[in-house]
Amino acid sequence: MLILAIIAINLALVFYTIGVFAEKRQQTLKKWHVGIFWTGLLFDTIGTTAMGKIAGQEFGLNFHAITGMLAILLMLGHAVWATVVIWKKDDAMKAAFHRFSIIVWAIWLVPFISGAIFGMTQ
Repeated sequence: MLILAIIAINLALVFYTIGVFAEKRQQTLKKWHVGIFWTGLLFDTIGTTAMGKIAGQEFGLNFHAITGMLAILLMLGHAVWATVVIWKKDDAMKAAFHRFSIIVWAIWLVPFISGAIFGMTQ
């Protein structure tokens, strides 16, 4: 289960990073970016669920748990918003979307890094 969790979390990092920086580089949101965001969220959810089962704990009030929950909620909001922007076909919204993406990605890195540090010190 640990291998599954590690692979899933790292795939989340890969997919989310590719989606965010490809979107930023292309200066507009495209359909394939939205798919990559949802894929990153899926892998993050799988990895987080597996890590929680390994730890055998419910949601705790610690730095990693709180930032992790915030990151997943932001990723979900980001993916939903991206879907809506693509659905509405609003070019101005597509062009401005990448500003929010970088912020969500940076916040997502906090629990990713704290989880890696916590995992290595156990």
